[in-house]
Amino acid sequence: MVEFKVVVNDVKTGKSHSIQVSGHHANSLIGKKVGDEVDGIFVSLPGYKLEITGGTDKDGFPIRSDLPGMRRRRLLLTKSQGFKPTEKGLRKKNSV
Repeated sequence: MVEFKVVVNDVKTGKSHSIQVSGHHANSLIGKKVGDEVDGIFVSLPGYKLEITGGTDKDGFPIRSDLPGMRRRRLLLTKSQGFKPTEKGLRKKNSV
């Protein structure tokens, strides 16, 4: 069975809640991309629309919105998601 850990943030109060989602509710999250909206009923929040803003795979590598799918790739990165340079102009080939 697939199980996801979903972190829901309330922007007005600044509080976050972690929710475990499994079973047929977890299947509704499969195939979604960063930026897609999901109905809140799947994470026990009926009446709300939730936006996917990020995530990680099973090994902790970040999901990027500019790459399709969950496949891991080695990219030449400057300052962006998945790499924080220590010097100006530094680039590095990194797995994301």
